[in-house]
Amino acid sequence: MDIVELEADAPNLTRPPLLILETVRRFLDQHGLGSGALRAERIGEGGGSNFSFLLERDDGTQLVLRRPPRPPLPPTAHDVVRESRLQLALAPLGIRVPNIRAVCEDDSLLGVPFYVMDYVDGHVVTTELPPPLDTDRAARRRLADDLVETLVEIHGADVTVPGLAAFERPGSYNERQVRRFSQLWEVNRTRELPTVVDVGRWLAEHLPEPLTSTVVHGDYRLGNMIVARDRPDRIAAVLDWEMGALGDPRADVGYLVATYSEPGGRENPLGTSPVTAADDASETVILAGLERLLPGVPVVSEESTGNRPWEEFWIALAGPAVNVVIAAGLFTVLTLAGLLAPGLLLDNGGPTLLGILLSNLMLINVLLVGFN
Repeated sequence: MDIVELEADAPNLTRPPLLILETVRRFLDQHGLGSGALRAERIGEGGGSNFSFLLERDDGTQLVLRRPPRPPLPPTAHDVVRESRLQLALAPLGIRVPNIRAVCEDDSLLGVPFYVMDYVDGHVVTTELPPPLDTDRAARRRLADDLVETLVEIHGADVTVPGLAAFERPGSYNERQVRRFSQLWEVNRTRELPTVVDVGRWLAEHLPEPLTSTVVHGDYRLGNMIVARDRPDRIAAVLDWEMGALGDPRADVGYLVATYSEPGGRENPLGTSPVTAADDASETVILAGLERLLPGVPVVSEESTGNRPWEEFWIALAGPAVNVVIAAGLFTVLTLAGLLAPGLLLDNGGPTLLGILLSNLMLINVLLVGFN
């Protein structure tokens, strides 16, 4: 049972509950967040990420509580306190994040830290398009444009303000990801796969020069947005900041492309953003928005190889994804030539193996070690 009413109910369960309403109600009262009886239900996608619960009180107050899964947790992963601090630093800069009302670092209440934020009324678009997006192609294109605009805003945040500067880490963001996942491969491998080692070594030797550090969301895709209920062509809030960091903005661009299903393309094995295949809105995101996402990077490749210019970003950031092979158990054979050959990152309108690896990288990163 995930939710119980009383603290006295918890010891009778085989595993600790995720929420104790009596405890949460007392916490809300102490912070002046609504009044009266409390009801709660789990919302959002399942899986191993942090959990979100809709809280409703008798006076009509609606809030969302965000907490990690049950302990034990991998070191530095699922750090909701850090996640809340990043959003609190971004909010004054105009970034579209939910309004955080209270943070609890005391794990004696629920067994883990948690935070509470305002409920944002809207749609989370995953497998179905809400009206009028389901019939209005122009509205879908406006939403695609706003998806790019929102990421431009995030990457444009002033990382020198104290709240964000605290997230700066020395060294290369890209090198850190390659090194971290190469080390995890050595720890977690269950059999010898020399090609994986070769891929990791090659990528470590060919790290690109970093771009100017920006805020990186780490899981930027349509399914992590709330679109406004009264204006579903506009993003009201960006959710799930647990993998946020300061680093190379190409991480977000590559991940967005890898999780974006193109019309007529192959089905995305990740199951992410399938509704984007409705029409050519994906081209709006990829082509029209690329120059704004990465100023100074040419939209047309300087070499006549036929490669799309953002493929180099996936190559630059896919090194850590070699560990996805063992962590997710998705692949048994990798061919070095296949990963590194030009044109094999995006083929016939859909992501290929390397694109899939990059997408899984973000999820595995937070499950195993986190970005902080």
